[in-house]
Amino acid sequence: MPGMINDLSVAATLFLRAMGRKLLSKSDPEPDLEKYFSGMQGLLDRAPEGLIQDYEWLDMQGNRPPWVASGTNLQVGDEVSCFMAGRVFASRPLDIWLSPALQVWFRVGDGEIFRGAQNGHSFIAKENGALQFGNYFPNDWENLQGERQQDDKVYEISSGMVRILIIRWHESAIQSLREMLSRGDFDGYLKSEIARLEVGDTTPKGWSYLWNVGRSAIFHHQRSETADDCILCQTQGDTGILQKKVDMVLDETTEISWQWCVDQLPSTLREDTVPSHDYLSIAVEFDNGRDITYYWSSTLSIGTGYDCPLPNWQGKEYHVVIRSGKEGLGEWKDERRNLFDDYKEYMGEPPARVVRVWLIANSAFQRNKGECKYANIVLHNKDMLRVL
Repeated sequence: MPGMINDLSVAATLFLRAMGRKLLSKSDPEPDLEKYFSGMQGLLDRAPEGLIQDYEWLDMQGNRPPWVASGTNLQVGDEVSCFMAGRVFASRPLDIWLSPALQVWFRVGDGEIFRGAQNGHSFIAKENGALQFGNYFPNDWENLQGERQQDDKVYEISSGMVRILIIRWHESAIQSLREMLSRGDFDGYLKSEIARLEVGDTTPKGWSYLWNVGRSAIFHHQRSETADDCILCQTQGDTGILQKKVDMVLDETTEISWQWCVDQLPSTLREDTVPSHDYLSIAVEFDNGRDITYYWSSTLSIGTGYDCPLPNWQGKEYHVVIRSGKEGLGEWKDERRNLFDDYKEYMGEPPARVVRVWLIANSAFQRNKGECKYANIVLHNKDMLRVL
């Protein structure tokens, strides 16, 4: 009953906020898909002869299960750019929606699934086969082939649409985009994708993104005034989980310590409900497949613990509040947690080993900005010390 009351309270708050934005004309308007089509088609029409091998438009409804095959059949080595506009709603009354970058995933033939970090994404085909697209939320991926964890009926609650432009180039994507940009742009789509390609992979060295959440540009290395080497996390309307493998015995002496500076929290509401589950955290995964994640809450009391409210993560992830409120935001803080004691207190009998450390950022539900920095992450016990 308390959980249901919390859910209803948060939903009511989000509904009132959505209505207030609408009445004050402050709502983020839905993309004009006809304007998008006209603008991007104009770029295609002005493209130099021989630049584009072929192109295709595809509309994908938000309630359609994966996978939707396009008419574009790729060969290994083909360079492709996809541009997307639209949004997929989890709840229109609560104004909860996902951007195409987060919602739309790609697959070529029987190859592995992937997604882009923004609404434009260029890639080189690694397999032969039809280019396919799939909606992500509210399901989750079972494997890299794009099978789902839940029945596809869960997509029936979604609405909205994404309009996708698929361009196959004769030459390299970045050279072709630069040439196309010389003839104009629409809403910065070309410029933004060129900038992304020029920057390249920003994933911090030694870390990787959790495959079923997808790659993003949320995390990257940065020097700071107090730490020579920190990981900067910047999120808004997206999600990402960064991981590093470790191998350490979990015993009574096993601890994790770190420094972090949380500048802005992505939620203004309690984070233990689905529509408000936006947060920044550091987590530890164990060899039983479960993880404990430590985060700074906007409202919940320090020491609060709860199982993840997201259906696909229940029984896997456990959240523990270690700081709360606005006091201390923007300041570097030192943290230390005994993993054995915390697991025993919050989750039951501890398993044998620690296998990964995670950095988590989620701002997909309320779409607020979240920002923090991590430094000096260390795992240690009586026999071993591992600096991450």
